[in-house]
Amino acid sequence: MSDPTTLALPADLPLLALRSTIVFPGGRIAVQVASGENLSLLASHPEEGALVVCLLDPEDRDGAPLRADGRIGVVARLTDRGRRDGGMAQVTLVGLSRVRAVSASRDEVAGYSFARVEAVDEVVRDAASAKLLMHRVVLAADARVEVDTAFPAELPALLRREVSRPSRFADLAAARGALRPAEKDEAVQRLDVIARLEFLAERWEREAAKARVHEEVRQETERRVDRHHREFFLRQQLQAIKSELGEADLGEGETVDLLRRIEEAELPEHIAAEARREIDRLRALSTASSEHQVLRNYVEWILTLPWRKRSGDGKITLEKVESALDGRHYGLNEAKERILEYLAVRQLRGDRGSDPHGPILCFVGPPGTGKTSLGEAIAASIGRAFYRISVGGVRDEAEIRGHRRTYVGSLPGLLLQAMRRVQVNDPVLMIDEIDKMTSGGPSGDPTAAMLEVLDPTQNNAFTDHYLNLPFDLSGVLFICTANNLFDIPHALRDRLEVIRIAGYTVEEKVEIAWRYLLPRLFDEHGITDLDLQFTDESLSVVANRYAREAGLRTFERHIAALMRKRAKRKAEGEAGAWIVDQARIEEVLGPPRWAPEAAEQEPEVGTVTGLAWTANGGELMTIEALLMPGTGKLIVTGQLGDVMRESVDAASSYVRSRAKALRVADPEMRSSDLHVHFPAGSVPKDGPSAGVAVTLAIASVMSRRPVRRDVAVTGEVTLRGRVLEIGGVKEKVLAAYRAGLRSVVLPAANEKDLRDIPAEVRAAVTFRCVSTMEDVIEAMLLPPRPNGFAEDLPLFDEVSRSAADVARPATGGADAPADRAAKPAS
Repeated sequence: MSDPTTLALPADLPLLALRSTIVFPGGRIAVQVASGENLSLLASHPEEGALVVCLLDPEDRDGAPLRADGRIGVVARLTDRGRRDGGMAQVTLVGLSRVRAVSASRDEVAGYSFARVEAVDEVVRDAASAKLLMHRVVLAADARVEVDTAFPAELPALLRREVSRPSRFADLAAARGALRPAEKDEAVQRLDVIARLEFLAERWEREAAKARVHEEVRQETERRVDRHHREFFLRQQLQAIKSELGEADLGEGETVDLLRRIEEAELPEHIAAEARREIDRLRALSTASSEHQVLRNYVEWILTLPWRKRSGDGKITLEKVESALDGRHYGLNEAKERILEYLAVRQLRGDRGSDPHGPILCFVGPPGTGKTSLGEAIAASIGRAFYRISVGGVRDEAEIRGHRRTYVGSLPGLLLQAMRRVQVNDPVLMIDEIDKMTSGGPSGDPTAAMLEVLDPTQNNAFTDHYLNLPFDLSGVLFICTANNLFDIPHALRDRLEVIRIAGYTVEEKVEIAWRYLLPRLFDEHGITDLDLQFTDESLSVVANRYAREAGLRTFERHIAALMRKRAKRKAEGEAGAWIVDQARIEEVLGPPRWAPEAAEQEPEVGTVTGLAWTANGGELMTIEALLMPGTGKLIVTGQLGDVMRESVDAASSYVRSRAKALRVADPEMRSSDLHVHFPAGSVPKDGPSAGVAVTLAIASVMSRRPVRRDVAVTGEVTLRGRVLEIGGVKEKVLAAYRAGLRSVVLPAANEKDLRDIPAEVRAAVTFRCVSTMEDVIEAMLLPPRPNGFAEDLPLFDEVSRSAADVARPATGGADAPADRAAKPAS
């Protein structure tokens, strides 16, 4: 233990700031001095053995005076001075004792700082504890020597010689124990020797544990490397021995098998050449190499794709196709006719060899209308394999074109995966939900990749990113399905032959149930028609009051629910037959979702029944208008798009311009607010085809004349009152028919579209085709009665069309503009 009382210490000592190391009492270190303050100090005290006090210089001082603040420093002698290049000086510090630096001040003239110091005592509180802690430090030093080559190997022996002096033991361990400068300074600051030894013991034991873990990891790594080297050496020796014996190497059998399969597969010449090149690379690789498996998988993909294999006969026979379509689908006459025309062209021009560069079929219609099953029927009728690829929600171009082989776990895209599964190069591939592909994004545009796939002039050399080889898709019969045609990008839509499937009427659903649904569902539920007996009336109730959507899925689910209930009762032992009537249906299915006639038929002021087109088919759309005291404002609600809001503005302007004809006083318009509302406010709506209905609702509320509710209206209106053509006529008329309405007002330009409506609907519904709003107002607005009810009037001047009249093309009418049918509410 150093004894500061043996030294004659002056009150003030020059202050030497050390950065990278620190001197301990009884220690001796050589330091290089480069800072201006320290160089000035050495120049001012050139004598040998000059005394200084050493403190650790904090790294964040940034030129500020060094603060003492009662820190513990070490008094040291300056010896063995020398000069080095670059203006630095070298000096040896001999540590003498610990002191407390009470304060520090800078002498601006001398250029360095002085510290006021006072002597301190180092105490050993418990000799037994000190001995135990020194033992721990020595053991930790022995452990670090074994696992850490940077640790001084001689230090444990030096420490054992100092066990009689605990303070000197601790200082020696801290000075030479591979500690950072801050950790050494922390040991200097501890005057309690026990605390100093505890700090060193904990620190060294933690470092010994870390070094032991690092050593174990290093040894395990060396063992693995040695094992790999040994395996490589043995494999080379084994290969040399087999070569001497004339035997093939380990991978030769695999490569010979792959080459044999290439010859048997009869690949195109350029494909076979690429496969052989990859096999040559495979032969040069070790089977333990990661690239070996990548190349092996690539060659396997080449060998398993159907480059030249076609379906058996595959000849298109129109009679067989027509029989298959009629056997699986009721109605859809227009769609069947278009399919037969399309296949007839392929038959006449030759479906083999050079395929005709015709468009790709695309079935567009609401869910549950049989789009997918139509594709299956086509494949079965022409004897080809059928495979469905669902692309709904596809966001990445790589899902169509595949990932490049540089990616881990890469695979070809959906197209080549489908070709591998069907094992022929001329299947019927159905691209399902093509309108729900996500276009654009950071991973590429999958709809752009589809342009090459569905273009008959390009897909004869479709290149997948994984294979990077051209694959001929021209023999594939592609069929796409979509719910909304206008969600498909225009460039892709231009390549498609669109076949619209509008939906089914109640009568068609009943007939489909008798022909297809009931036999299949009876078989699936383990009961017969003797257990559950349906009638036309009961099926009509289910279709009309529980499943009024355009497709069949909800209708089928409700019938299946009735059958499940009967199957449960039969399994419980109930005998006899159930007669399905209104009471039985409500018992099983609950209250009807729709009223017997969903459309309200009582004339009202300011309320009009319009028609809307959606991706799920046509729907009724009620439009309400309300007049109230105000300042002439127009309020529009119902979550409308910009186009529909503009239609409301145009309708309001038109009605105000005809106020005199409607007997509306101008002061009344100025002192009243008009509120137009479209119910079902959570559903977005847009499109111009509600213009007629909105104009009618505003005219009704401003003139206080009721509107017929037994008639549905649709059409776009201009500021001059002209009624313009709209789209989605078939879907809208079927929606009105399903709702029980038997009168519809249409634009005159849409008279040509009546031929697309099923014959039974045309026979039941009366159509009035109008060209101006005056015609609509004359037909739809009723004169008010004193009691507030509309006067009973005969139906408006009917324009009834026979089937022959409707089928005759109208002259002067343009096709429905695509942008008018693109919005959900038009």
